[in-house]
Amino acid sequence: MDWNWRLHKKIGKRRKIPSFYVVFPFYYWNQTVILDLYSMFKKFLSGYFSFSKKERRGILFLLGAILLFTLFPFFFPFLFKGRVPDHRAFEKDIARLKLLENDSNDRRRQSYPGKNYYRSFPDNKVNKNVYPLKPEVTLFNFDPNTLDAGGWKKLGIRERTISTIHHYLEKGGKFRRPEDIAKIWGLHEEEVQRLLPFVTIPDATVTVHRESKKKDPAPDLPVKYSFRRVDINKGDTNDFIALPGIGSRLASRIVKFRDKLGGFNTPDQVAETYALPDTTFRKIRPMLVLNDPAVKRININTAGVEELKAHPYIRYSLANAIVQFREQHGKFSAIKDIKNIMTMTEDLYNKLSPYLSVE
Repeated sequence: MDWNWRLHKKIGKRRKIPSFYVVFPFYYWNQTVILDLYSMFKKFLSGYFSFSKKERRGILFLLGAILLFTLFPFFFPFLFKGRVPDHRAFEKDIARLKLLENDSNDRRRQSYPGKNYYRSFPDNKVNKNVYPLKPEVTLFNFDPNTLDAGGWKKLGIRERTISTIHHYLEKGGKFRRPEDIAKIWGLHEEEVQRLLPFVTIPDATVTVHRESKKKDPAPDLPVKYSFRRVDINKGDTNDFIALPGIGSRLASRIVKFRDKLGGFNTPDQVAETYALPDTTFRKIRPMLVLNDPAVKRININTAGVEELKAHPYIRYSLANAIVQFREQHGKFSAIKDIKNIMTMTEDLYNKLSPYLSVE
């Protein structure tokens, strides 16, 4: 029985249908569907797994490379035998460090003899050779002018500081008050506070009384300098240079700032000078006077943008706003009309109004 017969036309040829499929048509249809699926699957596989000769060579090369890199770690120890590290040099360095540590511990024991050399730690978990205790401190009343080196050691003072004290006394120095021990070089503040209640100088009161009978030198009174006052609207650079803390550069800046403003309206405006320190201004403020507060005014009804923005208090945005407002609403009838401009603040108006006019 031919299983390849079809009910439909294929390649322009009509095939005969056996009598068996006429009697059982569903069986014939099932066989046809299976064959069609097989044909489609075969085409699918051939489309993805059919390679040219060049492509097969590439696939074989890629598989070989993957296999090589996969097995390489396992053969690496046999191909490259590493050098066995030599620890003898390291062990020699450790032994040398231990010798140095023992030598330093011996020197420390010689510097701090006694039973209380080591710190006492619970369970002796800390190496005692590393943390020596400070010498014991015994506080007692003493005279720093007569106390010997042993007494200073009992008080817990270091040998270098003790030698500094003795050198000071040998050169003719003397402690006249208990507070004088604070002047000792190398004596810490906490040590001064600890020793100060025990300092007793028998002749401290007598010495002060005897010195008070001597002629007291003239007290160091602050030297007073006299500076003449400067009219801030009439003074030149030489007048400002004569003030304390004002050099030629600052004096020139003050004069230039005054000219750009059109004159100072108050002495406090001098503080607005570029790079003038506030401390310097407070120092010279009592010496500044304003005999003539007349200033140069700008007519806001005729001035253009360039003339307005030349003033230190008027920026380009404000100058342009004044001109635009004037063109839209007409001339200003009063200086306070510029308050209607959005960018005009109350502080700026108070500073700027003395320099403006409407006539």
